[in-house]
Amino acid sequence: MTNPFSAQIDLKATLQSGQVFHWHQNADNSWSGLIAEMPARVFEKDRRLVVAQGDPGVIARHFALDHPLDQITAAFPRDPMSQAALTACEGMRILRQPHWECTATFITSSMKQVAHIRSMSLAIRERFGRRVEGSNVSTYPSFDALAGASESALRACGLGYRAGNLLQTAQILAEGGLNLDAIVKQKTPMLRKSLTGLPGVGVKVANCILLFAYERLDAVPIDTWIHRILLTMRGGRDGTAAQLARYARRRLGPYAGYVQQYLFHHARSLKQSKTPVAKKS
Repeated sequence: MTNPFSAQIDLKATLQSGQVFHWHQNADNSWSGLIAEMPARVFEKDRRLVVAQGDPGVIARHFALDHPLDQITAAFPRDPMSQAALTACEGMRILRQPHWECTATFITSSMKQVAHIRSMSLAIRERFGRRVEGSNVSTYPSFDALAGASESALRACGLGYRAGNLLQTAQILAEGGLNLDAIVKQKTPMLRKSLTGLPGVGVKVANCILLFAYERLDAVPIDTWIHRILLTMRGGRDGTAAQLARYARRRLGPYAGYVQQYLFHHARSLKQSKTPVAKKS
């Protein structure tokens, strides 16, 4: 049996590409976080993942070390933008996240940048989550725990109008209106429809959940960054959300979700590298 830890990974890109928001880098360049309720600490050596804390099997699955990255990247489009993103982000992987945690996090992501989503996620964990020995971050609270919260308490975590959506979704799940684990076998269109029935889950958020929690690697979340990139690929021709989604799946190929994530992270990294650093007065 192949050792999953022989698989290539760019750990920093994987954890900083807007998929997950609670991991932090330590002084020794290792990364610490929680996988559900399990503390984990990992680091990268020679482009391979090394486990310093946590169950290796759980960690290998979470980091999707079984994804055939060579096969996936070989299927990337040959256009300059896709190839530049592939070169810059080589080794980045799409994580497998817990269904509820991913759903809740991306409900709070609407119209927010990565840093803001991280701040909200950590605040929710701190106020409603549970402390875990061996971890500096609390668990993401269950939907049962959040179903009993007040909207004002969620707003105090910086959620704004998203607080109502998160609270209503938690209540629906707590009352048995939808089982996020039971729908895993639904075909992608039906699964997307199931998810968009939840408050705060539009098509873009649903595609994030499909990609990052349900391993639908052809799902393409179209945010502002990807919208701009698709416009460039289409020669400046805009379209409806449905038209752009169809174009993205056709243009980006069978692993369109992976291509999208590489394009997204590469574009953000380029923007950040060009942002001037404010001088101290």
